[in-house]
Amino acid sequence: MNRALFLDRDGVINKDVSYPHKPEQIVFVEGIFDLCRKAADRGYLLVVITNQAGIAKGYFSETDVENLHKWMGYKFKEHGLKISAFYFCPFHPEGVVEKYRKKSDCRKPSPGMFIKAAQDLNIDLKRSLMVGDKMSDRINLPELKCIIIKSRYTDKNYDVETLSDIEKFL
Repeated sequence: MNRALFLDRDGVINKDVSYPHKPEQIVFVEGIFDLCRKAADRGYLLVVITNQAGIAKGYFSETDVENLHKWMGYKFKEHGLKISAFYFCPFHPEGVVEKYRKKSDCRKPSPGMFIKAAQDLNIDLKRSLMVGDKMSDRINLPELKCIIIKSRYTDKNYDVETLSDIEKFL
Protein backbone atom coordinates (compact mmCIF):
# COMPACT_ATOMS: atom_id res chain seq x y z
CA MET A 1 0.00 0.00 0.00
CA ASN A 2 1.03 3.58 -0.65
CA ARG A 3 1.44 6.37 1.82
CA ALA A 4 0.41 9.91 1.02
CA LEU A 5 1.19 13.46 1.96
CA PHE A 6 -2.26 15.03 1.86
CA LEU A 7 -2.14 18.78 1.35
CA ASP A 8 -4.82 21.37 1.86
CA ARG A 9 -4.67 23.81 -1.03
CA ASP A 10 -5.37 27.41 0.03
CA GLY A 11 -3.00 28.40 2.82
CA VAL A 12 -0.69 25.39 2.45
CA ILE A 13 0.15 25.10 -1.26
CA ASN A 14 -0.77 28.65 -2.24
CA LYS A 15 -1.30 31.83 -0.27
CA ASP A 16 -4.85 32.10 0.95
CA VAL A 17 -6.53 34.97 -0.87
CA SER A 18 -10.28 35.32 -1.06
CA TYR A 19 -11.58 32.34 -3.04
CA PRO A 20 -8.77 31.84 -5.56
CA HIS A 21 -9.87 30.13 -8.76
CA LYS A 22 -7.62 31.52 -11.52
CA PRO A 23 -3.90 30.96 -12.12
CA GLU A 24 -3.16 34.67 -11.81
CA GLN A 25 -4.45 34.53 -8.20
CA ILE A 26 -2.01 31.81 -7.18
CA VAL A 27 1.17 32.59 -5.28
CA PHE A 28 2.85 29.42 -4.06
CA VAL A 29 3.75 29.30 -0.38
CA GLU A 30 7.48 29.45 0.26
CA GLY A 31 8.83 25.96 0.84
CA ILE A 32 5.96 23.98 -0.68
CA PHE A 33 8.04 22.52 -3.51
CA ASP A 34 10.89 21.61 -1.14
CA LEU A 35 8.51 19.86 1.26
CA CYS A 36 6.86 17.97 -1.59
CA ARG A 37 10.22 16.94 -3.04
CA LYS A 38 11.34 15.56 0.35
CA ALA A 39 8.06 13.69 0.75
CA ALA A 40 8.19 12.27 -2.79
CA ASP A 41 11.81 11.21 -2.27
CA ARG A 42 10.64 9.27 0.79
CA GLY A 43 7.95 7.50 -1.20
CA TYR A 44 4.89 9.59 -0.40
CA LEU A 45 2.23 10.25 -3.02
CA LEU A 46 1.24 13.92 -3.17
CA VAL A 47 -2.53 14.37 -2.92
CA VAL A 48 -4.41 17.67 -2.70
CA ILE A 49 -7.63 17.67 -0.65
CA THR A 50 -9.55 20.95 -0.54
CA ASN A 51 -12.92 22.36 0.44
CA GLN A 52 -14.13 24.70 -2.30
CA ALA A 53 -17.15 26.47 -0.82
CA GLY A 54 -16.82 29.16 -3.50
CA ILE A 55 -18.61 26.78 -5.86
CA ALA A 56 -21.64 26.51 -3.54
CA LYS A 57 -21.50 30.26 -2.96
CA GLY A 58 -21.64 30.93 -6.71
CA TYR A 59 -18.22 32.59 -6.99
CA PHE A 60 -16.88 30.10 -9.56
CA SER A 61 -17.68 26.73 -11.14
CA GLU A 62 -16.39 23.19 -10.76
CA THR A 63 -14.80 23.63 -14.20
CA ASP A 64 -12.90 26.67 -12.91
CA VAL A 65 -11.50 24.55 -10.04
CA GLU A 66 -10.65 21.65 -12.36
CA ASN A 67 -8.83 24.01 -14.75
CA LEU A 68 -6.91 25.62 -11.90
CA HIS A 69 -5.89 22.19 -10.58
CA LYS A 70 -4.69 21.17 -14.02
CA TRP A 71 -2.57 24.32 -14.17
CA MET A 72 -1.23 23.70 -10.65
CA GLY A 73 -0.34 20.15 -11.65
CA TYR A 74 1.76 21.55 -14.51
CA LYS A 75 3.50 23.94 -12.13
CA PHE A 76 4.42 21.04 -9.84
CA LYS A 77 5.64 19.09 -12.87
CA GLU A 78 7.93 22.02 -13.76
CA HIS A 79 9.50 21.42 -10.33
CA GLY A 80 9.91 17.71 -11.04
CA LEU A 81 6.93 16.74 -8.87
CA LYS A 82 3.73 14.85 -9.54
CA ILE A 83 0.43 15.50 -7.81
CA SER A 84 -1.19 12.06 -7.85
CA ALA A 85 -4.70 13.49 -7.51
CA PHE A 86 -6.74 16.56 -6.62
CA TYR A 87 -9.96 16.10 -4.64
CA PHE A 88 -12.33 18.96 -3.88
CA CYS A 89 -15.65 19.34 -2.12
CA PRO A 90 -18.02 21.82 -3.81
CA PHE A 91 -20.71 21.59 -1.10
CA HIS A 92 -21.55 23.99 1.72
CA PRO A 93 -24.69 23.98 3.87
CA GLU A 94 -25.12 27.74 3.36
CA GLY A 95 -24.49 27.76 -0.39
CA VAL A 96 -26.57 29.88 -2.72
CA VAL A 97 -26.33 27.41 -5.62
CA GLU A 98 -29.10 24.92 -4.91
CA LYS A 99 -27.36 21.76 -6.12
CA TYR A 100 -24.36 22.45 -3.86
CA ARG A 101 -26.26 23.62 -0.77
CA LYS A 102 -26.02 20.65 1.55
CA LYS A 103 -23.98 18.97 4.22
CA SER A 104 -21.61 16.43 2.77
CA ASP A 105 -19.28 13.80 4.19
CA CYS A 106 -16.68 15.02 1.70
CA ARG A 107 -16.41 18.43 3.36
CA LYS A 108 -13.45 18.55 5.74
CA PRO A 109 -13.18 17.70 8.60
CA SER A 110 -15.39 14.82 7.47
CA PRO A 111 -13.32 12.02 5.98
CA GLY A 112 -15.11 11.40 2.66
CA MET A 113 -12.41 12.73 0.31
CA PHE A 114 -9.70 10.89 2.24
CA ILE A 115 -11.55 7.58 2.13
CA LYS A 116 -12.09 8.02 -1.62
CA ALA A 117 -8.41 8.88 -2.16
CA ALA A 118 -7.36 5.85 -0.10
CA GLN A 119 -9.54 3.60 -2.27
CA ASP A 120 -8.55 5.22 -5.57
CA LEU A 121 -4.80 5.29 -4.89
CA ASN A 122 -4.38 2.30 -2.56
CA ILE A 123 -3.29 4.53 0.34
CA ASP A 124 -2.63 3.33 3.88
CA LEU A 125 -4.02 6.18 5.97
CA LYS A 126 -2.09 5.02 9.06
CA ARG A 127 1.19 5.68 7.23
CA SER A 128 0.03 8.97 5.72
CA LEU A 129 0.03 12.61 6.80
CA MET A 130 -2.36 15.54 6.32
CA VAL A 131 -1.08 19.14 6.33
CA GLY A 132 -3.57 21.98 6.77
CA ASP A 133 -3.89 25.52 8.05
CA LYS A 134 -7.33 25.44 9.74
CA MET A 135 -8.93 23.39 12.48
CA SER A 136 -11.21 21.87 9.82
CA ASP A 137 -8.03 20.21 8.47
CA ARG A 138 -7.93 17.97 11.55
CA ILE A 139 -9.78 15.18 9.80
CA ASN A 140 -12.22 12.91 11.62
CA LEU A 141 -10.05 9.84 11.02
CA PRO A 142 -8.17 8.73 14.14
CA GLU A 143 -5.64 6.76 12.08
CA LEU A 144 -4.60 9.79 9.99
CA LYS A 145 -1.94 12.10 11.49
CA CYS A 146 -2.95 15.72 10.87
CA ILE A 147 -0.49 18.59 11.19
CA ILE A 148 -1.76 22.16 11.34
CA ILE A 149 0.57 24.94 10.28
CA LYS A 150 0.38 28.35 11.96
CA SER A 151 -1.90 30.69 10.01
CA ARG A 152 -4.34 33.53 10.43
CA TYR A 153 -6.95 30.85 11.21
CA THR A 154 -5.07 29.35 14.14
CA ASP A 155 -4.58 30.85 17.55
CA LYS A 156 -2.60 28.42 19.65
CA ASN A 157 -4.00 25.26 18.08
CA TYR A 158 -1.27 24.69 15.53
CA ASP A 159 1.50 22.08 15.45
CA VAL A 160 4.23 23.79 13.39
CA GLU A 161 5.15 27.30 12.33
CA THR A 162 6.47 26.68 8.80
CA LEU A 163 6.32 24.10 6.04
CA SER A 164 9.95 23.18 6.68
CA ASP A 165 8.90 22.01 10.17
CA ILE A 166 6.76 19.29 8.55
CA GLU A 167 9.79 17.31 7.40
CA LYS A 168 10.30 15.76 10.83
CA PHE A 169 6.90 14.07 10.53
CA LEU A 170 7.66 12.38 7.21
